[in-house]
Amino acid sequence: MRFVPPPALRPSDKVAVVAPASAFDRKSFEAGLAVLSRRYQPSFSPGVFAEHRYLAGDDSRRLAELSEALSDPSVKAIFAARGGYGVMRLLPALRLDGPPKLLVGFSDLTALHLALQAAGRTSIHGPVLTQLGKQPAEVAQRLFHLLESTEPPRPLTGAAPLVPGIAEGPLVGGNLSVLSRLVGTPFFPPLEGAVLLLEDVGERPYRLDRMWTHLRLAGAFERAAGIALGEFTGCEEKDASYQCADVLRSLAEETKLPCAVGFGIGHGAVNLPVALGSRVRLDASAGTLEHLEPAVSEPRA
Repeated sequence: MRFVPPPALRPSDKVAVVAPASAFDRKSFEAGLAVLSRRYQPSFSPGVFAEHRYLAGDDSRRLAELSEALSDPSVKAIFAARGGYGVMRLLPALRLDGPPKLLVGFSDLTALHLALQAAGRTSIHGPVLTQLGKQPAEVAQRLFHLLESTEPPRPLTGAAPLVPGIAEGPLVGGNLSVLSRLVGTPFFPPLEGAVLLLEDVGERPYRLDRMWTHLRLAGAFERAAGIALGEFTGCEEKDASYQCADVLRSLAEETKLPCAVGFGIGHGAVNLPVALGSRVRLDASAGTLEHLEPAVSEPRA
């Protein structure tokens, strides 16, 4: 599949902030908004603060807000306020045929990332607003580079090899829990030749095994070219004689695909943004992940 990169942003561009998943902490939101406001002009409606059970308002509110941000030509990119849960509920009614623009988010936003990749769109797996204010400066710098530059970002380094080898292909994936639940739906993108990105939080090793095995039984690892593993935060089994890393190594070795673990992507203290849909080179032996192309095209005149 050929992915279509949207035009690059410029400083001071208008961007939309949406809450398509769970409600959020106002203080963390404002801290992330302050970071974003130093670069762009964020816009959001009062409805972004709505709460309905475990969601940021009911489905109709969240769908209308996201749909408007996707269709509004004055909005150059979309930033999610928080993950949590809720995006999957919106997918059947969501239209993704408007002008391409970058979505920024992770965790539950994986559902929307996958739908965008299924539609041939690129997007940014990166901090939501409630996480952005807690991230080191390098994260915001890398995010702005992805959004604005027609040069690829610096490679990610420092991962540990699980299965040696090299793979090149579009980067697809995100949160393992969300990704595994979209298998078999119209919103799951093609994985042929892809480098599969996976990360998660708070899932005990046997649950990771179950979700990974679901992907294996669905043929995901027969189609993918390689696997880049981010952070698996809070995924240890209390008082166990084994660690999460042991389980991930065994699962990766079963696939025989090039695989490295420990890229600074996900729910940890550092969540380095990467461009989904962009072609990458995974050198699992060296523990590096390199973008071979930018996330954006030349800005509109």
